[in-house]
Amino acid sequence: MDLAPPPRPRRRPSLTPMIDVVFLLLVFFMLASRFGLDDVLPVPLAGSGAGYSGPPRLVELRPGGLTLNGMATDPAALPAALADLTETPDDTIVLRGAEGTKLQAVVSVATALRQAGFTSVVLVE
Repeated sequence: MDLAPPPRPRRRPSLTPMIDVVFLLLVFFMLASRFGLDDVLPVPLAGSGAGYSGPPRLVELRPGGLTLNGMATDPAALPAALADLTETPDDTIVLRGAEGTKLQAVVSVATALRQAGFTSVVLVE
């Protein structure tokens, strides 16, 4: 006399929860990732073979403002002031950020100079 219950057939594991988790992870990583392109700012460093001739063209960024050859200058008037000091747009312009200056300010000025047509901007420390 056998009193044990009859063996139940084995159930196959459901894959639905695993598939749900995989899709949730996929959606999470798609929403959390950045698809934009980072801008590249081509700025040669001093000493990389860039020649310098002509009048001084030192643009210095300080936390309090911007100077061109030691004289306080408005950022909007900088391209016009540099046009008086350059013969061609290929003339070298030296860009220096003083201690305490934010990097975004340096990048903004370098981008503005490139948009104004100056092609040779050299970054010094």
